[in-house]
Amino acid sequence: MDLKFRVAARIAKPVEEVFEAVADPAKLSEYFTTGGAQGRLETGTTVTWDFHDYPGAFPVEVVEVVENEKIVLKWEASEGEPHNVEGSDSKAADYMTTVTMTFTGLDDGRTLVEIKEEGWRENQGALDASYGNCQGWAQMLCALKIWIEHGINLRADMYK
Repeated sequence: MDLKFRVAARIAKPVEEVFEAVADPAKLSEYFTTGGAQGRLETGTTVTWDFHDYPGAFPVEVVEVVENEKIVLKWEASEGEPHNVEGSDSKAADYMTTVTMTFTGLDDGRTLVEIKEEGWRENQGALDASYGNCQGWAQMLCALKIWIEHGINLRADMYK
């Protein structure tokens, strides 16, 4: 079994605007990182992301950035229940998963954003954690869409 997933959404904005909404920490903090983001997503950097549902800023390694096309990240895997479950047994693991985001400009002016995450070990805790991350990335795409298209922060006060 290869634990991985892919989520995708079409955003009604040009690829440059959508890419920037992810790469720029101030913009990312407006709709996704409920506790804030520090550092622009650039190849070779390590940034920090903080979420109210998973308190404490944590490092995100930026492996590769191709402007307006792709962002590849690595972050510490967890094994256990999803982070946002009160009293969960989620715990950090001693390895990292890889997140790949691709941005494709469509003929109608929209942008297709695809997010894949892979690299979990093959055990029940990792499977549970991958489901939580899949939920989080799907929610991120929904929040990105509503924020960039309509200026609404979908995640405001969701976890705090």
